[in-house]
Amino acid sequence: MKTIVIDPGHGGSDSGATYRGYDEKDFNLKIALEVRDFLQVNYEANILMTRTKDRAVPLDGRTDFANSNNADFFISIHNNAAGGSGFESFIFNGKVPRQTKRNQDIIHQNLATDTLTKYNVKDRGQKRANFHVLRETEMSALLLEVLFIDDEENLAVLNNQAFIEDAARAIASGTALALELPEKQVSERLYKVNAGSFRNKPNAEKRAQFLNSKGIQPTIVSADVSGTLYYRIQAGAFSIKEKAEKRVTELKKAGISDAFIITEDKELSAPPESIKKITILGETCLSAWQMDAFSRSINPESPLLGYYYKKFGKEYGIRADIAYAQAILETNYFRFTGLVQKGQNNYAGIGATGPGNPGASFQSPEEGVLAHIQHLFAYASTEGLPYEYPLVDPRFTLVKQGSALTWTDLNGKWAVPGTSYGQNILDVYRRMLSFTIGDLKEQR
Repeated sequence: MKTIVIDPGHGGSDSGATYRGYDEKDFNLKIALEVRDFLQVNYEANILMTRTKDRAVPLDGRTDFANSNNADFFISIHNNAAGGSGFESFIFNGKVPRQTKRNQDIIHQNLATDTLTKYNVKDRGQKRANFHVLRETEMSALLLEVLFIDDEENLAVLNNQAFIEDAARAIASGTALALELPEKQVSERLYKVNAGSFRNKPNAEKRAQFLNSKGIQPTIVSADVSGTLYYRIQAGAFSIKEKAEKRVTELKKAGISDAFIITEDKELSAPPESIKKITILGETCLSAWQMDAFSRSINPESPLLGYYYKKFGKEYGIRADIAYAQAILETNYFRFTGLVQKGQNNYAGIGATGPGNPGASFQSPEEGVLAHIQHLFAYASTEGLPYEYPLVDPRFTLVKQGSALTWTDLNGKWAVPGTSYGQNILDVYRRMLSFTIGDLKEQR
């Protein structure tokens, strides 16, 4: 299990930057605690904090703490000041391992892609500096400057709790992606906050726009209830009940009097031997819209690819819903926060081997899905390709056919997968199943 040290900047008598009665140290701690909570709830990792309250910690105390605990990653959270606005990240300006730069790329872009755009915050870029906490740490280290405390517009954003939560979630999920943290395989209870259900999509979109204007991020989830399509407004999903209750209170203050909590028990555990036996070839369990609904419950802008995965999965005998889960893992719910960019239509990271080589590009989403399915077919089967479709996977002939019959057999074979790549795909798939089962229960 990897150890991560989260370092809220300043503290105690060291207030950091100050402006109009606000102290940097308080924002640092608030964001850092949210990052810690998100990682602890969702991922297998040992999370340590240099401080959890308002107390002074010397710089060498922070780095000594991380070094003595043999941490795998150190992340320091700050706010900027003294002229400017926006977000920037730093790594040491001397020699650093390639992994350090990769961590910066992924975490920075994970925050920049969605959160900065949503709150109209400037991206000041990825930088290097000779900061003590970057220089004296023996592990990969990153320092974030999350907005300027002395900029009026930035300060207003920092005082928005929705931004604090969104930024922390982006930092945490980016960290998990960069470090390849396995998602927790334990039973947990999820508290979904329902803020309305509509038959008419424009009415659902109007409700979503209203919630956005109140600083509450909604998700529109479609559901087929007895042949009728409904659009549900989900205003958050929480592992901690108190946070869900707080969101309901916020909704009622905003005028949504009928908001309520839906409790869902998620069974995510599976015996290791069972995991090893799940083959790449086989029947698809989920429908196209169920795949898309799950992805859009996390990223409302996800492309509707379920139809293509279902179509080509059937033609090639591939478990299309698990292939879809792999695409989610590779693209971070189609946010494309890694090497591959959205316009490449490359949902499997085919050919993406490192900086400067973002991999293959395909002419359309349909062709991108076909290439993904063909690449899986190369690993899972020794037979020839079905003749109905042309070969579009540029690396098909580079794969030893039949060398990976199960999803965990992809460990060590797919591009830079780590030793738990197949398990991580199946973790996403179990979440897809749990989401679908929970949604069907709600329809009863």
